[in-house]
This record gives sequence, structure tokens and C-alpha cells, in this order.
Amino acid sequence: MTTNTTPHPPIVSRDQWLAERKKLLAEEKELTKHYDRVNAARRRLPMVKIGKDYVFEGPHGKLSLKELFEGRRQLIVYHFMFDPTWETHRCPGCTGWVDGLGDLSLLKKRDTTFVVVSRAPLAMLEAYKAQKGWSIAWFSSFGSDFNYDFHVTLDPK
Repeated sequence: MTTNTTPHPPIVSRDQWLAERKKLLAEEKELTKHYDRVNAARRRLPMVKIGKDYVFEGPHGKLSLKELFEGRRQLIVYHFMFDPTWETHRCPGCTGWVDGLGDLSLLKKRDTTFVVVSRAPLAMLEAYKAQKGWSIAWFSSFGSDFNYDFHVTLDPK
């Protein structure tokens, strides 16, 4: 018979715990500062003029990249990893991230549209979206270079 036990860290005195906690807190603060620096660098990335006419398929037909903006000044695109060949696999990280999305209505008040884009065909995306009970705007870039051109898909075409 096999028994599964969950490993636990050692039990120590309150003083030892506090010393370890303070060391970890210093690392957490540095990580937060680093994350803030990376986010600031992302916001300062230069812009590039987009010359290709990317087309995305959504539940109401095909839309251009410009149309994804819905007339707003900014567009946030979340690239959900969903390969066209995946019959049953779904990215657990992307799934968890979308599951954790809260109320995005404030984005519209900030002149911003949020969409999710994946390489899989729309039928696969819509089936998974229905299974998860999501109401997000999810578009297929199937057959286009969009994900490759923005270096969010690194596998060979």
C-alpha cells in the first residue's frame, strides 16, 4: 500500500520564522521593483507602423486589425496559446489567466478595447469559450502571420 504525504517545511521558532520571512520580503520587494521596471520599459517601447492587412475571424465575421479597436484609441491583445492542431490540449496558463479576468468595463471608459487572439480556427475557440462559459471577445488569426509577426508564436509555420 502506498501512502502519499505532502512535504512540509521544518517547524522553527517564531524568531527564526521572522528572520526568514524578512529575507523573503526583501526578495519579494525587489521582484516587485523589477516587475515595475519591466512594465515601464514595455510602455516605452517604440511604435511601429503596421503595413500588413491582418484579418481576424470572430463570431460576427471577419475584421481587420483596425476594426478590432472598435473605434477606440487603444487595443489590448492577449495572445492565448491555442495551436490549430491541438485536439484536446488547452494552455492551462492562458486558461487560468482568462478565468481570472474581472470586470473589464472600465477599459472602455479609458478608450481601450480588450480582445483575445489565438491561431486556432474560430470553431475550436468558440467551442472552448462555450465550455468555459466565457463572454470575452476572442478572435482567430488562423491562416495569418499575425502571431508570428509579433513573435508570440515561435514554432515553424
